[in-house]
Amino acid sequence: MAKSTQILSTKILSPLHKQELTKAGIELIEADFIKTENKPFELKNLNESLIFTSQNAVHSILSNPKSEELKSKNVYCVGLKTKILLSENGFNVVAYTGYASDLAEIITLIYRNESYTFFSGNLRRETLPNALKEAGIQLNEIQVYETSLQPQKIKTAVDAILFFSPSGVDSYLKDNTIKKETCFCIGETTAEALHKITKNIIIADQPTIEDVIEDVIVEYSNKL
Repeated sequence: MAKSTQILSTKILSPLHKQELTKAGIELIEADFIKTENKPFELKNLNESLIFTSQNAVHSILSNPKSEELKSKNVYCVGLKTKILLSENGFNVVAYTGYASDLAEIITLIYRNESYTFFSGNLRRETLPNALKEAGIQLNEIQVYETSLQPQKIKTAVDAILFFSPSGVDSYLKDNTIKKETCFCIGETTAEALHKITKNIIIADQPTIEDVIEDVIVEYSNKL
């Protein structure tokens, strides 16, 4: 009998995602390698438009009693789920993209005359702020959530590892090494964190958990 495929997810998956993997005959080990928490912040010195690059930032803003005051502003964001969350809560999303670099390009080419407030986390990448500042676009930043690494040793051998952020990669590598495992990444930025470690990387076509799961199923259903 063929050995079953075992994968490690570096975040706890939803019951629906787990069910998809189980149906495909894939065994799942999972653990949260990062933790995000809202942090106290003040809504002051806001510019005319707002930038969100994660759902974590949106959830933190929604917990602020003054969040209603922001809904008259134009919003630019990264990620379809971030866009949906904003729209469902009454925000006016003018543009969204899959990656921060693409959003920076759209803003610098089309919306450069606006000023922006970026709601960020403590471990955010420099891509978007640097691009806007280099283009001379007015930008300030308010940190609204914190991400902390939760490294842990995984003792079970796995065929593949699922990564959903550069921070998740950093956390995993603190107590573990990558040898022959296939690394499934939610996007280019996450994959970049692995480029010096392994070439055995599969990047989702769209930066969603669903696309990562689909890639895993396609990869291993042929091998069962």
